[in-house]
Amino acid sequence: MIKNQQTPATGQPINRMALTTTETANTLGLDEVTIWRLTKRGLLNPNRATRRPLYAISEIERFLKEAR
Repeated sequence: MIKNQQTPATGQPINRMALTTTETANTLGLDEVTIWRLTKRGLLNPNRATRRPLYAISEIERFLKEAR
């Protein structure tokens, strides 16, 4: 399971359901360009309901399971 980030002030976990492209790249240990390429190829599917694409935690976990 992907660990959520912690707030700097309290160290409490931030319960988030989705990550930005930068956060997704950092979580997977990849470059942002690689995330864009995976998205373009249809291997990672962001939610585009907002102005910027957000990658659901469940989508990232699905990608990791299928990438084996």
